[in-house]
Amino acid sequence: MAKALSGVRVLDMTHVQSGPSCTQILAWLGADVIKVELPGKGDATRGQLRDIPNVDSLYFTMLNCNKRSITINMKSEKGKKIFEGLLKTSDILVENFAPGALDRQGFTWETIRKINPRVIYASIKGFGAGPYVDCKAYETAAQAMGGAMSTTGWENGPPTSTSAQIGDSGTGIHAVAGILAALYQRVSTGKGQRVEVAMQDAVLNLCRVKLRDQQRLKHGPLSEYPNETFGDEVPRSGNASGGGQLGNGLRCKPGGPNDYIYVIAQEAVWEPLMKLIDRADMLADPKFAKVDARRKNQDEMWKNIEAWTQKHTKFEVMRLLNEIDVPCGPILSMKDLIEDKSLQERGIVVDVKHPKRGVFTTVGCPIVLSDSPAEVTSSPLLGEHTEEILKQVMNYGKKEIEQLRAEGVV
Repeated sequence: MAKALSGVRVLDMTHVQSGPSCTQILAWLGADVIKVELPGKGDATRGQLRDIPNVDSLYFTMLNCNKRSITINMKSEKGKKIFEGLLKTSDILVENFAPGALDRQGFTWETIRKINPRVIYASIKGFGAGPYVDCKAYETAAQAMGGAMSTTGWENGPPTSTSAQIGDSGTGIHAVAGILAALYQRVSTGKGQRVEVAMQDAVLNLCRVKLRDQQRLKHGPLSEYPNETFGDEVPRSGNASGGGQLGNGLRCKPGGPNDYIYVIAQEAVWEPLMKLIDRADMLADPKFAKVDARRKNQDEMWKNIEAWTQKHTKFEVMRLLNEIDVPCGPILSMKDLIEDKSLQERGIVVDVKHPKRGVFTTVGCPIVLSDSPAEVTSSPLLGEHTEEILKQVMNYGKKEIEQLRAEGVV
């Protein structure tokens, strides 16, 4: 079956996470993604956080599935010629180098679109135009400067990063959206265009409810927050939901580090919730009868509900709460998730056979298309497809390729 992006070629100049997370999704959707790497070295993550000696790390394999790898020495003239040849036959070029890196190699946007006027050139950087444009950024730096850390954590604690990679992979999926929009616009214009996504901007987009609350502060305290005091900045508020409904993480039996469930106490389910936990008395109690009162007495309200959740496991609580339509979610550990049979059956947790590692487990494509199901294949070995690509795309012969290898070009 043809895939959604069958026939689309992506020249992947990305490394580490933000760029590879973007191009991996394009590969899952059916694009031919050619990852360009430096001979003998490759993407730095191949060797980072290794759990098995002398094989590609999980950091690399889990961000580069479904791709082909070619090695090119971009400092050599012959290497640049190969890159130009690949660029002429590509629909999309993606890079996340430090600011100006590709320009310094002679490939400015002006040069690139002369080589291929139809190419879509996507760049992921830490910051957009402004005082930080030349600064490097990593995951947590993007969280710090995009508003995530200042609003994550406990009221009297330090700014805290989230383990969800909203700076890197979050920016990667924003780049996917921009690339696909440009690809669709090319249908009518016939021309490629520049796509630029800054990590700071992507994180801020994901924190937009906190920017909402920054403006609400002008009119007084934020009633849904459990905080006792408010200044002129959105505070950290622990596990408060951040929405219009009250929510919190509550302890469950048997009391392990992840034996919690997140519960949202909507107005519509307040009465059945109180009856379920055998606290019908709270329905008439002035401290809890109305939602405005419950906001003011959140700590006591959650303590009373938690007294009930602690008598049950998180999955028992989930079942009982879902029977009365109370939104909730048990806190699932990575062990819970990697062993979840429903995720395995849906292809969200996938076992992949690697030629040197053996089988590793990864996250499958979270975007499900009815007519273009994603199939996850292994990440490439360094330069695994160099000869194949040079023959198929560049029409190079065997002796020519041998010469290029001897000269250190590929």
